[in-house]
Amino acid sequence: MRFAGQLAAVHGGRTGIDDVGELANLALDEGEEEAALPLVAAAAGRSGAARLWQWAGLLHRALDDHAAALAAFDQAARLAPGDAGIAHGRARVAYEAGLDAVALFEAAARIGPPNGDILIGLAAARWSAGRGEEAEAALDAILAEVPLWLPGHVQLAQLRALMGRPEAAAASFERALARDPVSLPLWRALLDLHLRGEDHVALAEGVGRAEAAGIPSAEVADFAAIAAAELGQVDRADRLFGALPGEVAPVWRVRHLLRTRRFAEAAASIDAAIAAGGDRRAAVWPYAELLWRLTGDPRSGWLSGDAGLVRSFDLRGRLPPLDDLAAHLRSLHVARGEYLDQSVRGGTQTDGPLFSRIDPVIRALRAAIVGAVETYVAGLPPADRGHPLLAPRRDRRTRFAGSWSVRLRGGGYHAHHFHPQGWISSALYVALPGREAGDAPEAGWLSLGEPQAALGLDLPPTALVEPAPGRLVLFPSWMWHGTRPFGAGERLTVAFDVAPPR
Repeated sequence: MRFAGQLAAVHGGRTGIDDVGELANLALDEGEEEAALPLVAAAAGRSGAARLWQWAGLLHRALDDHAAALAAFDQAARLAPGDAGIAHGRARVAYEAGLDAVALFEAAARIGPPNGDILIGLAAARWSAGRGEEAEAALDAILAEVPLWLPGHVQLAQLRALMGRPEAAAASFERALARDPVSLPLWRALLDLHLRGEDHVALAEGVGRAEAAGIPSAEVADFAAIAAAELGQVDRADRLFGALPGEVAPVWRVRHLLRTRRFAEAAASIDAAIAAGGDRRAAVWPYAELLWRLTGDPRSGWLSGDAGLVRSFDLRGRLPPLDDLAAHLRSLHVARGEYLDQSVRGGTQTDGPLFSRIDPVIRALRAAIVGAVETYVAGLPPADRGHPLLAPRRDRRTRFAGSWSVRLRGGGYHAHHFHPQGWISSALYVALPGREAGDAPEAGWLSLGEPQAALGLDLPPTALVEPAPGRLVLFPSWMWHGTRPFGAGERLTVAFDVAPPR
Protein backbone atom coordinates (compact mmCIF):
# COMPACT_ATOMS: atom_id res chain seq x y z
CA MET A 1 0.00 0.00 0.00
CA ARG A 2 1.43 3.33 -1.04
CA PHE A 3 -0.15 5.11 1.92
CA ALA A 4 1.92 3.15 4.44
CA GLY A 5 5.14 4.15 2.72
CA GLN A 6 4.19 7.81 2.58
CA LEU A 7 3.07 7.73 6.23
CA ALA A 8 6.47 6.37 7.21
CA ALA A 9 8.17 9.06 5.14
CA VAL A 10 6.23 11.85 6.84
CA HIS A 11 6.93 10.37 10.27
CA GLY A 12 10.56 10.22 9.22
CA GLY A 13 10.78 13.93 8.61
CA ARG A 14 9.55 14.55 5.06
CA THR A 15 7.09 17.23 6.12
CA GLY A 16 7.08 19.61 3.18
CA ILE A 17 3.74 20.82 1.88
CA ASP A 18 3.90 18.50 -1.12
CA ASP A 19 4.85 15.49 1.05
CA VAL A 20 1.95 16.04 3.45
CA GLY A 21 -0.42 16.75 0.57
CA GLU A 22 0.54 13.45 -1.05
CA LEU A 23 -0.12 11.69 2.27
CA ALA A 24 -3.62 13.18 2.36
CA ASN A 25 -4.23 12.24 -1.26
CA LEU A 26 -3.21 8.62 -0.69
CA ALA A 27 -5.28 8.50 2.50
CA LEU A 28 -8.38 9.46 0.53
CA ASP A 29 -7.61 6.82 -2.09
CA GLU A 30 -7.04 4.03 0.42
CA GLY A 31 -9.56 4.90 3.14
CA GLU A 32 -6.89 5.90 5.70
CA GLU A 33 -8.19 9.37 6.53
CA GLU A 34 -8.17 8.82 10.29
CA ALA A 35 -4.48 7.89 10.28
CA ALA A 36 -3.49 10.85 8.12
CA LEU A 37 -5.64 13.59 9.60
CA PRO A 38 -3.61 14.40 12.76
CA LEU A 39 -0.43 14.80 10.71
CA VAL A 40 -2.10 16.89 8.03
CA ALA A 41 -3.88 19.13 10.55
CA ALA A 42 -0.67 19.65 12.53
CA ALA A 43 1.27 20.52 9.37
CA ALA A 44 -1.46 22.94 8.30
CA GLY A 45 -1.32 24.69 11.64
CA ARG A 46 2.49 24.96 11.57
CA SER A 47 2.86 26.08 7.98
CA GLY A 48 -0.20 28.24 7.52
CA ALA A 49 -0.49 26.76 4.02
CA ALA A 50 -3.92 27.11 2.49
CA ARG A 51 -3.39 23.91 0.50
CA LEU A 52 -2.90 21.84 3.65
CA TRP A 53 -6.00 23.32 5.26
CA GLN A 54 -7.84 22.30 2.08
CA TRP A 55 -6.49 18.76 2.43
CA ALA A 56 -7.55 18.70 6.09
CA GLY A 57 -11.04 19.77 5.03
CA LEU A 58 -11.21 16.98 2.45
CA LEU A 59 -10.13 14.42 5.05
CA HIS A 60 -12.77 15.62 7.53
CA ARG A 61 -15.38 15.52 4.74
CA ALA A 62 -14.48 11.93 3.87
CA LEU A 63 -14.98 11.06 7.55
CA ASP A 64 -18.43 12.71 7.42
CA ASP A 65 -17.39 15.34 9.94
CA HIS A 66 -18.69 18.30 7.98
CA ALA A 67 -18.50 20.77 10.86
CA ALA A 68 -14.75 20.24 11.12
CA ALA A 69 -14.43 20.16 7.33
CA LEU A 70 -16.16 23.52 7.02
CA ALA A 71 -13.88 25.05 9.66
CA ALA A 72 -10.81 23.82 7.76
CA PHE A 73 -12.11 25.16 4.45
CA ASP A 74 -12.93 28.49 6.10
CA GLN A 75 -9.29 28.76 7.19
CA ALA A 76 -8.07 27.77 3.72
CA ALA A 77 -10.31 30.40 2.12
CA ARG A 78 -9.02 33.11 4.49
CA LEU A 79 -5.46 32.26 3.47
CA ALA A 80 -6.18 31.97 -0.26
CA PRO A 81 -9.33 33.96 -1.07
CA GLY A 82 -8.65 33.84 -4.81
CA ASP A 83 -8.30 30.05 -5.10
CA ALA A 84 -11.28 28.69 -7.04
CA GLY A 85 -10.71 25.08 -5.95
CA ILE A 86 -10.77 26.03 -2.27
CA ALA A 87 -13.83 28.21 -2.78
CA HIS A 88 -15.64 25.39 -4.55
CA GLY A 89 -14.74 22.87 -1.85
CA ARG A 90 -15.95 25.24 0.84
CA ALA A 91 -19.28 25.70 -0.95
CA ARG A 92 -19.69 21.96 -1.50
CA VAL A 93 -19.05 21.14 2.15
CA ALA A 94 -21.50 23.82 3.31
CA TYR A 95 -24.18 22.47 0.96
CA GLU A 96 -23.66 18.90 2.15
CA ALA A 97 -23.75 20.12 5.76
CA GLY A 98 -27.28 21.40 5.19
CA LEU A 99 -26.40 25.09 5.17
CA ASP A 100 -27.48 27.73 2.68
CA ALA A 101 -24.50 27.59 0.32
CA VAL A 102 -25.81 29.79 -2.50
CA ALA A 103 -23.56 32.77 -1.73
CA LEU A 104 -20.51 30.51 -1.43
CA PHE A 105 -21.15 28.87 -4.81
CA GLU A 106 -21.76 32.29 -6.36
CA ALA A 107 -18.44 33.51 -4.94
CA ALA A 108 -16.64 30.43 -6.29
CA ALA A 109 -18.18 30.99 -9.72
CA ARG A 110 -16.84 34.56 -9.79
CA ILE A 111 -13.23 33.59 -9.10
CA GLY A 112 -12.24 31.70 -12.20
CA PRO A 113 -13.36 30.74 -15.69
CA PRO A 114 -16.73 28.98 -16.02
CA ASN A 115 -16.73 25.66 -14.18
CA GLY A 116 -19.54 23.18 -14.83
CA ASP A 117 -19.23 21.49 -11.44
CA ILE A 118 -19.59 24.81 -9.64
CA LEU A 119 -22.60 25.77 -11.75
CA ILE A 120 -24.31 22.45 -11.05
CA GLY A 121 -23.55 22.84 -7.35
CA LEU A 122 -25.01 26.34 -7.43
CA ALA A 123 -28.21 25.01 -8.98
CA ALA A 124 -28.48 22.35 -6.27
CA ALA A 125 -27.85 24.92 -3.55
CA ARG A 126 -30.51 27.24 -4.94
CA TRP A 127 -32.98 24.37 -5.09
CA SER A 128 -32.29 23.41 -1.48
CA ALA A 129 -32.69 27.04 -0.41
CA GLY A 130 -36.17 27.22 -1.96
CA ARG A 131 -35.01 29.06 -5.07
CA GLY A 132 -35.84 26.39 -7.62
CA GLU A 133 -37.23 28.72 -10.26
CA GLU A 134 -34.05 30.79 -10.12
CA ALA A 135 -31.93 27.64 -10.46
CA GLU A 136 -33.98 26.48 -13.42
CA ALA A 137 -33.78 29.83 -15.21
CA ALA A 138 -30.01 30.08 -14.72
CA LEU A 139 -29.32 26.58 -16.02
CA ASP A 140 -31.65 27.09 -18.96
CA ALA A 141 -29.93 30.35 -19.92
CA ILE A 142 -26.49 28.73 -19.82
CA LEU A 143 -27.66 25.79 -21.92
CA ALA A 144 -29.11 28.16 -24.50
CA GLU A 145 -25.56 29.49 -24.94
CA VAL A 146 -23.66 26.20 -24.40
CA PRO A 147 -25.95 23.51 -25.81
CA LEU A 148 -23.35 20.72 -25.60
CA TRP A 149 -23.00 20.96 -21.79
CA LEU A 150 -24.42 17.50 -21.15
CA PRO A 151 -24.22 17.45 -17.30
CA GLY A 152 -26.12 20.73 -17.31
CA HIS A 153 -28.92 19.19 -19.37
CA VAL A 154 -29.15 16.26 -16.96
CA GLN A 155 -29.21 18.54 -13.92
CA LEU A 156 -31.93 20.71 -15.45
CA ALA A 157 -34.00 17.67 -16.38
CA GLN A 158 -33.80 16.35 -12.81
CA LEU A 159 -34.63 19.78 -11.38
CA ARG A 160 -37.73 20.12 -13.52
CA ALA A 161 -38.87 16.65 -12.45
CA LEU A 162 -38.42 17.59 -8.77
CA MET A 163 -40.40 20.77 -9.40
CA GLY A 164 -43.32 18.57 -10.49
CA ARG A 165 -42.85 19.08 -14.22
CA PRO A 166 -41.44 15.81 -15.59
CA GLU A 167 -43.04 16.52 -18.96
CA ALA A 168 -40.52 19.38 -19.38
CA ALA A 169 -37.48 17.34 -18.33
CA ALA A 170 -36.13 16.84 -21.84
CA ALA A 171 -36.95 20.34 -23.15
CA SER A 172 -33.38 21.63 -23.12
CA PHE A 173 -32.17 18.53 -24.98
CA GLU A 174 -34.83 19.06 -27.63
CA ARG A 175 -33.88 22.71 -28.07
CA ALA A 176 -30.22 21.79 -28.47
CA LEU A 177 -31.01 19.04 -30.97
CA ALA A 178 -33.11 21.45 -33.01
CA ARG A 179 -29.91 23.49 -33.45
CA ASP A 180 -27.57 20.52 -33.92
CA PRO A 181 -29.64 17.50 -35.04
CA VAL A 182 -26.64 15.27 -35.80
CA SER A 183 -24.88 15.66 -32.43
CA LEU A 184 -24.29 12.09 -31.29
CA PRO A 185 -23.39 13.09 -27.69
CA LEU A 186 -26.69 14.97 -27.35
CA TRP A 187 -28.72 12.09 -28.74
CA ARG A 188 -27.02 9.52 -26.52
CA ALA A 189 -27.46 11.70 -23.43
CA LEU A 190 -31.16 12.13 -24.21
CA LEU A 191 -31.60 8.40 -24.80
CA ASP A 192 -29.82 7.66 -21.53
CA LEU A 193 -32.22 10.04 -19.76
CA HIS A 194 -35.18 8.07 -21.11
CA LEU A 195 -33.53 4.80 -20.12
CA ARG A 196 -32.80 5.88 -16.55
CA GLY A 197 -36.38 7.06 -16.26
CA GLU A 198 -37.62 3.65 -17.50
CA ASP A 199 -39.56 5.34 -20.31
CA HIS A 200 -38.90 2.66 -22.89
CA VAL A 201 -41.52 3.96 -25.31
CA ALA A 202 -39.75 7.33 -25.40
CA LEU A 203 -36.44 5.48 -25.72
CA ALA A 204 -37.60 3.57 -28.78
CA GLU A 205 -39.06 6.71 -30.31
CA GLY A 206 -35.85 8.59 -29.59
CA VAL A 207 -33.77 5.96 -31.37
CA GLY A 208 -36.01 6.29 -34.42
CA ARG A 209 -35.76 10.07 -34.35
CA ALA A 210 -31.97 9.95 -34.03
CA GLU A 211 -31.69 7.66 -37.04
CA ALA A 212 -34.07 9.84 -39.05
CA ALA A 213 -31.92 12.87 -38.23
CA GLY A 214 -28.88 11.18 -39.72
CA ILE A 215 -27.30 9.35 -36.76
CA PRO A 216 -25.92 5.98 -37.98
CA SER A 217 -27.93 3.07 -36.60
CA ALA A 218 -24.78 1.47 -35.21
CA GLU A 219 -24.23 4.47 -32.92
CA VAL A 220 -27.53 3.93 -31.10
CA ALA A 221 -27.89 0.17 -31.59
CA ASP A 222 -27.42 -0.56 -27.89
CA PHE A 223 -30.33 1.69 -26.95
CA ALA A 224 -32.43 0.16 -29.76
CA ALA A 225 -31.77 -3.35 -28.42
CA ILE A 226 -32.60 -2.37 -24.84
CA ALA A 227 -35.83 -0.65 -25.87
CA ALA A 228 -36.95 -3.63 -27.93
CA ALA A 229 -36.22 -6.03 -25.08
CA GLU A 230 -37.96 -3.96 -22.43
CA LEU A 231 -41.01 -3.48 -24.69
CA GLY A 232 -41.32 -7.22 -25.26
CA GLN A 233 -40.27 -7.18 -28.93
CA VAL A 234 -38.43 -10.47 -28.63
CA ASP A 235 -37.40 -11.13 -32.24
CA ARG A 236 -36.20 -7.57 -32.78
CA ALA A 237 -34.28 -7.61 -29.50
CA ASP A 238 -32.65 -10.93 -30.41
CA ARG A 239 -31.54 -9.54 -33.74
CA LEU A 240 -30.22 -6.28 -32.29
CA PHE A 241 -28.40 -7.86 -29.36
CA GLY A 242 -26.96 -10.46 -31.72
CA ALA A 243 -25.33 -7.73 -33.79
CA LEU A 244 -23.72 -6.04 -30.79
CA PRO A 245 -20.34 -6.95 -29.31
CA GLY A 246 -20.78 -9.24 -26.33
CA GLU A 247 -19.46 -6.73 -23.81
CA VAL A 248 -22.07 -4.10 -24.74
CA ALA A 249 -25.12 -3.85 -22.43
CA PRO A 250 -24.46 -7.22 -20.72
CA VAL A 251 -26.99 -6.75 -17.92
CA TRP A 252 -29.70 -5.76 -20.38
CA ARG A 253 -29.00 -8.96 -22.33
CA VAL A 254 -29.37 -10.96 -19.12
CA ARG A 255 -32.70 -9.27 -18.38
CA HIS A 256 -33.89 -10.15 -21.88
CA LEU A 257 -32.82 -13.78 -21.51
CA LEU A 258 -34.48 -14.12 -18.10
CA ARG A 259 -37.68 -12.50 -19.33
CA THR A 260 -37.84 -14.96 -22.25
CA ARG A 261 -36.91 -17.87 -19.94
CA ARG A 262 -33.75 -18.83 -21.78
CA PHE A 263 -32.10 -19.76 -18.55
CA ALA A 264 -29.12 -21.67 -19.94
CA GLU A 265 -28.05 -18.67 -22.02
CA ALA A 266 -28.64 -16.35 -19.10
CA ALA A 267 -26.51 -18.61 -16.89
CA ALA A 268 -23.61 -18.44 -19.34
CA SER A 269 -23.78 -14.64 -19.43
CA ILE A 270 -24.04 -14.37 -15.65
CA ASP A 271 -21.15 -16.78 -15.05
CA ALA A 272 -19.00 -14.80 -17.50
CA ALA A 273 -19.81 -11.53 -15.72
CA ILE A 274 -18.99 -13.03 -12.32
CA ALA A 275 -15.70 -14.35 -13.66
CA ALA A 276 -14.89 -10.93 -15.17
CA GLY A 277 -15.14 -9.25 -11.77
CA GLY A 278 -15.29 -5.51 -11.20
CA ASP A 279 -18.37 -3.53 -12.20
CA ARG A 280 -19.70 -6.33 -14.41
CA ARG A 281 -19.80 -8.72 -11.46
CA ALA A 282 -21.37 -6.13 -9.14
CA ALA A 283 -24.15 -5.39 -11.63
CA VAL A 284 -25.13 -9.00 -12.21
CA TRP A 285 -25.54 -10.36 -8.65
CA PRO A 286 -29.26 -9.43 -8.40
CA TYR A 287 -29.98 -11.33 -11.60
CA ALA A 288 -27.82 -14.26 -10.56
CA GLU A 289 -29.91 -14.61 -7.41
CA LEU A 290 -33.12 -14.71 -9.47
CA LEU A 291 -31.75 -17.24 -11.96
CA TRP A 292 -30.38 -19.54 -9.30
CA ARG A 293 -33.69 -19.55 -7.44
CA LEU A 294 -35.62 -20.23 -10.64
CA THR A 295 -33.38 -23.14 -11.66
CA GLY A 296 -32.77 -24.64 -8.23
CA ASP A 297 -29.06 -23.88 -8.40
CA PRO A 298 -27.51 -24.48 -4.96
CA ARG A 299 -25.63 -21.23 -5.27
CA SER A 300 -28.91 -19.52 -4.41
CA GLY A 301 -28.57 -20.73 -0.83
CA TRP A 302 -24.92 -19.70 -0.77
CA LEU A 303 -25.75 -16.19 -1.99
CA SER A 304 -28.91 -15.31 -0.10
CA GLY A 305 -30.04 -18.24 2.02
CA ASP A 306 -28.43 -17.31 5.33
CA ALA A 307 -31.00 -15.73 7.65
CA GLY A 308 -28.33 -13.45 9.09
CA LEU A 309 -28.18 -11.40 5.89
CA VAL A 310 -31.45 -9.63 6.78
CA ARG A 311 -31.77 -8.22 10.28
CA SER A 312 -34.07 -5.80 12.08
CA PHE A 313 -33.13 -3.48 14.94
CA ASP A 314 -35.35 -1.53 17.30
CA LEU A 315 -33.73 1.90 17.54
CA ARG A 316 -36.44 3.70 19.49
CA GLY A 317 -34.25 4.02 22.57
CA ARG A 318 -31.31 5.41 20.60
CA LEU A 319 -33.04 7.79 18.20
CA PRO A 320 -34.22 11.32 18.89
CA PRO A 321 -37.92 11.32 19.83
CA LEU A 322 -39.69 10.02 16.75
CA ASP A 323 -42.17 12.88 16.59
CA ASP A 324 -39.31 15.38 16.65
CA LEU A 325 -37.36 13.41 14.07
CA ALA A 326 -40.41 13.17 11.81
CA ALA A 327 -41.05 16.91 12.02
CA HIS A 328 -37.43 17.64 11.20
CA LEU A 329 -37.41 15.31 8.21
CA ARG A 330 -40.65 16.77 6.86
CA SER A 331 -39.00 20.18 6.79
CA LEU A 332 -36.37 18.80 4.40
CA HIS A 333 -38.90 17.52 1.86
CA VAL A 334 -39.06 20.48 -0.49
CA ALA A 335 -39.60 18.59 -3.75
CA ARG A 336 -42.95 18.58 -5.51
CA GLY A 337 -42.14 15.67 -7.80
CA GLU A 338 -40.10 12.49 -8.02
CA TYR A 339 -36.56 11.93 -9.20
CA LEU A 340 -36.46 10.66 -12.76
CA ASP A 341 -34.33 7.64 -11.90
CA GLN A 342 -35.38 6.59 -8.39
CA SER A 343 -37.78 3.99 -7.01
CA VAL A 344 -40.22 6.37 -5.29
CA ARG A 345 -43.78 6.23 -6.60
CA GLY A 346 -46.20 8.71 -5.09
CA GLY A 347 -43.91 10.69 -2.83
CA THR A 348 -40.75 12.75 -2.45
CA GLN A 349 -37.12 12.19 -1.58
CA THR A 350 -34.69 14.57 0.08
CA ASP A 351 -31.75 15.99 -1.83
CA GLY A 352 -28.11 15.75 -0.82
CA PRO A 353 -26.43 13.36 1.67
CA LEU A 354 -28.73 13.35 4.69
CA PHE A 355 -26.12 12.08 7.15
CA SER A 356 -23.66 14.85 6.25
CA ARG A 357 -25.96 17.49 7.73
CA ILE A 358 -24.54 19.05 10.89
CA ASP A 359 -27.74 19.78 12.82
CA PRO A 360 -28.04 17.90 16.14
CA VAL A 361 -31.10 15.84 15.16
CA ILE A 362 -29.40 14.32 12.12
CA ARG A 363 -26.12 13.78 13.97
CA ALA A 364 -28.00 11.83 16.65
CA LEU A 365 -29.83 9.86 13.96
CA ARG A 366 -26.55 9.03 12.24
CA ALA A 367 -24.89 7.90 15.47
CA ALA A 368 -27.73 5.50 16.24
CA ILE A 369 -27.56 4.04 12.74
CA VAL A 370 -23.78 3.62 12.79
CA GLY A 371 -24.11 1.59 15.98
CA ALA A 372 -26.68 -0.70 14.39
CA VAL A 373 -24.58 -1.13 11.23
CA GLU A 374 -21.56 -2.09 13.33
CA THR A 375 -23.65 -4.70 15.15
CA TYR A 376 -24.95 -6.06 11.83
CA VAL A 377 -21.46 -6.34 10.35
CA ALA A 378 -20.08 -7.99 13.47
CA GLY A 379 -22.84 -10.61 13.28
CA LEU A 380 -22.40 -11.57 9.63
CA PRO A 381 -21.48 -15.13 8.70
CA PRO A 382 -17.78 -15.96 8.21
CA ALA A 383 -15.84 -14.24 5.45
CA ASP A 384 -16.14 -15.69 1.95
CA ARG A 385 -13.88 -14.27 -0.76
CA GLY A 386 -16.38 -14.92 -3.54
CA HIS A 387 -19.50 -13.55 -1.83
CA PRO A 388 -20.57 -9.94 -2.54
CA LEU A 389 -21.59 -9.24 1.07
CA LEU A 390 -19.17 -11.47 2.97
CA ALA A 391 -15.96 -10.82 1.02
CA PRO A 392 -15.12 -7.24 2.09
CA ARG A 393 -12.99 -6.56 5.14
CA ARG A 394 -14.80 -5.76 8.38
CA ASP A 395 -12.22 -3.75 10.27
CA ARG A 396 -13.05 -0.37 8.70
CA ARG A 397 -15.23 2.46 9.90
CA THR A 398 -18.77 2.77 8.53
CA ARG A 399 -19.02 4.93 5.43
CA PHE A 400 -22.17 5.85 3.57
CA ALA A 401 -22.50 5.81 -0.20
CA GLY A 402 -25.75 7.75 0.10
CA SER A 403 -28.40 8.70 2.66
CA TRP A 404 -31.84 10.24 2.25
CA SER A 405 -35.41 10.40 3.52
CA VAL A 406 -38.54 9.36 1.63
CA ARG A 407 -42.03 10.66 2.31
CA LEU A 408 -44.78 8.64 0.62
CA ARG A 409 -48.35 9.82 0.25
CA GLY A 410 -51.42 7.58 0.33
CA GLY A 411 -51.09 4.82 -2.24
CA GLY A 412 -47.34 5.37 -2.47
CA TYR A 413 -44.74 2.65 -2.71
CA HIS A 414 -41.21 1.82 -3.82
CA ALA A 415 -40.82 -0.02 -7.11
CA HIS A 416 -38.65 -3.13 -6.81
CA HIS A 417 -35.00 -2.30 -7.34
CA PHE A 418 -31.49 -2.81 -5.97
CA HIS A 419 -28.50 -0.58 -5.22
CA PRO A 420 -25.44 -1.55 -7.30
CA GLN A 421 -23.17 1.03 -5.65
CA GLY A 422 -23.82 -0.10 -2.09
CA TRP A 423 -22.75 -2.92 0.22
CA ILE A 424 -25.54 -2.83 2.81
CA SER A 425 -28.92 -1.13 2.28
CA SER A 426 -31.68 -0.19 4.66
CA ALA A 427 -35.07 1.06 5.69
CA LEU A 428 -35.70 2.97 8.92
CA TYR A 429 -39.34 3.66 9.72
CA VAL A 430 -40.02 7.02 11.36
CA ALA A 431 -43.75 7.62 10.84
CA LEU A 432 -46.37 5.24 9.46
CA PRO A 433 -50.01 5.56 8.43
CA GLY A 434 -52.75 3.98 10.47
CA ARG A 435 -54.44 0.82 9.24
CA GLU A 436 -57.58 1.29 7.14
CA ALA A 437 -60.44 -1.19 7.01
CA GLY A 438 -59.84 -2.01 3.36
CA ASP A 439 -56.06 -2.28 3.52
CA ALA A 440 -54.35 -5.44 2.36
CA PRO A 441 -52.78 -7.43 5.23
CA GLU A 442 -49.29 -6.55 4.02
CA ALA A 443 -49.96 -2.93 3.01
CA GLY A 444 -46.75 -0.91 3.32
CA TRP A 445 -44.55 -3.93 4.11
CA LEU A 446 -40.99 -4.25 2.82
CA SER A 447 -40.60 -6.99 0.23
CA LEU A 448 -37.16 -8.57 -0.21
CA GLY A 449 -36.07 -10.82 -3.06
CA GLU A 450 -39.05 -10.03 -5.26
CA PRO A 451 -38.07 -9.02 -8.81
CA GLN A 452 -39.62 -6.07 -10.58
CA ALA A 453 -42.79 -6.92 -12.48
CA ALA A 454 -41.19 -5.89 -15.79
CA LEU A 455 -39.11 -9.07 -15.73
CA GLY A 456 -42.23 -11.24 -15.80
CA LEU A 457 -40.77 -13.83 -13.42
CA ASP A 458 -43.02 -15.75 -11.06
CA LEU A 459 -40.91 -15.48 -7.94
CA PRO A 460 -42.29 -14.64 -4.51
CA PRO A 461 -40.34 -12.54 -2.02
CA THR A 462 -37.78 -14.30 0.14
CA ALA A 463 -38.86 -12.17 3.09
CA LEU A 464 -41.59 -9.70 4.02
CA VAL A 465 -40.90 -7.26 6.86
CA GLU A 466 -43.63 -5.44 8.72
CA PRO A 467 -42.78 -1.78 9.31
CA ALA A 468 -42.86 -0.36 12.82
CA PRO A 469 -41.83 3.07 14.11
CA GLY A 470 -38.14 3.02 15.06
CA ARG A 471 -37.45 -0.27 13.26
CA LEU A 472 -34.32 -0.41 11.10
CA VAL A 473 -33.99 -3.19 8.53
CA LEU A 474 -30.58 -3.98 7.04
CA PHE A 475 -29.96 -6.24 4.03
CA PRO A 476 -27.46 -6.71 1.17
CA SER A 477 -27.53 -3.92 -1.40
CA TRP A 478 -27.74 -6.38 -4.31
CA MET A 479 -30.98 -7.84 -2.93
CA TRP A 480 -34.15 -6.84 -4.79
CA HIS A 481 -36.41 -4.77 -2.55
CA GLY A 482 -39.56 -2.69 -2.79
CA THR A 483 -42.70 -2.03 -0.81
CA ARG A 484 -46.35 -2.92 -0.97
CA PRO A 485 -48.61 0.11 -1.55
CA PHE A 486 -50.52 1.38 1.47
CA GLY A 487 -53.79 3.25 1.81
CA ALA A 488 -54.27 6.79 3.08
CA GLY A 489 -51.79 8.71 5.19
CA GLU A 490 -48.06 9.30 5.29
CA ARG A 491 -45.11 6.91 5.38
CA LEU A 492 -41.87 8.63 6.41
CA THR A 493 -38.60 6.72 6.26
CA VAL A 494 -34.85 7.16 6.24
CA ALA A 495 -32.71 5.03 3.94
CA PHE A 496 -29.02 4.75 3.21
CA ASP A 497 -26.38 2.61 1.56
CA VAL A 498 -23.26 1.58 3.45
CA ALA A 499 -20.30 1.84 1.08
CA PRO A 500 -18.13 -1.22 0.44
CA PRO A 501 -15.13 -1.07 2.80
CA ARG A 502 -11.78 -0.04 1.35
